[in-house]
Amino acid sequence: MIDFCNLELIYIETIIMSLKKQYSKTKQECKVTFKLVKEIAGFAQKVNLAGDFNNWDIENLPMKKLKSGEFTASIDLEKGKEYQFKYLIEGKEWLNEEEADKYVLTEFQSENSVIIL
Repeated sequence: MIDFCNLELIYIETIIMSLKKQYSKTKQECKVTFKLVKEIAGFAQKVNLAGDFNNWDIENLPMKKLKSGEFTASIDLEKGKEYQFKYLIEGKEWLNEEEADKYVLTEFQSENSVIIL
């Protein structure tokens, strides 16, 4: 018998979890996987990840679009630091991460997402 209550819980967790941190035991790095779910990305064909880890370069971290409609990108970042970042949808719309560790106010009176490692 299928437990539909548990299936629903698994589906909800899949949608909500969009940042994954994998700490290395041997290196001072953490592999961070950023995922923008389809429900948020909408019909976007192009999403880029930009932050202080890549000098806010809006072109050098394109996210891969999956068959599911989600976008994903993984990068290695140094442990013990905080990194500000945002998603850029279609080169036009900046979007924060819903599951960020915190948010900081910018000089442009908007917020950036922050990941703490």
